[in-house]
Amino acid sequence: MTRFTVNDRPVQFEMDPRTPLLWALRDAANLTGTKYGCGVGDCGACTVLVDGAALRSCLITLAECEGRFVTTVEGLSRDRSHPVQQAMVAEQAIQCGFCTPGIVMSAAALLSANPNPSEADIKAAIPNLCRCGVQPRLVRAIQRAAAVARREEKIDAAPVPGGSGRIPALAPAGATKGQTP
Repeated sequence: MTRFTVNDRPVQFEMDPRTPLLWALRDAANLTGTKYGCGVGDCGACTVLVDGAALRSCLITLAECEGRFVTTVEGLSRDRSHPVQQAMVAEQAIQCGFCTPGIVMSAAALLSANPNPSEADIKAAIPNLCRCGVQPRLVRAIQRAAAVARREEKIDAAPVPGGSGRIPALAPAGATKGQTP
C-alpha cells in the first residue's frame, strides 16, 4: 500500500507500486484533469506538482510518491482563482484544452520558483506540447499571471463555478439532463 498526499488530502493506493502516478490519479482517484498524452514524458499533458516540482505523472511511480505531496490541476484552486488559470483565460491561451492542465501546472511551478520570469525562462520551463498552437499567447499569459501573483495586476477572467451570472457548476453525476439516476 502506497501512502502520500494528493491535493492536501492523505491517500493510500492498494495498487502495484510500479503503477504510474497518472493512472492512479485518473483511474483510482477519479482526478481526470491530469491527461494521458504520450505516455513517455514528451508532451507534458500529465504534468502535476510533486513536492512543488512539475513532474510528468506518466514517468513517476506510486512507489516514488510514497510520503510526498502531489497537486493536480483540481487541487491548484477550487474556484479557478489561481493567477495562471485566470491569465490563461484572459489571454485566450486555451484552445481545445487537452494540454491546458499540464501547461497550467508547469507554469504554477515556474512562478512559485521565479516570480518574475523572462520570456526565455518561460520557454525553458514550459516545454509542453500544444497541437492547437497556443505557444505565442502562452508567454503573455504566464507573464500576466506573474504580475497578478506579485499583486501588480488583477484579473477576473475565469468565473467561479456556480456564481451568479457566471459559468454554472457541473451537475452531480446521474443528475444531468436526459439521464435517469
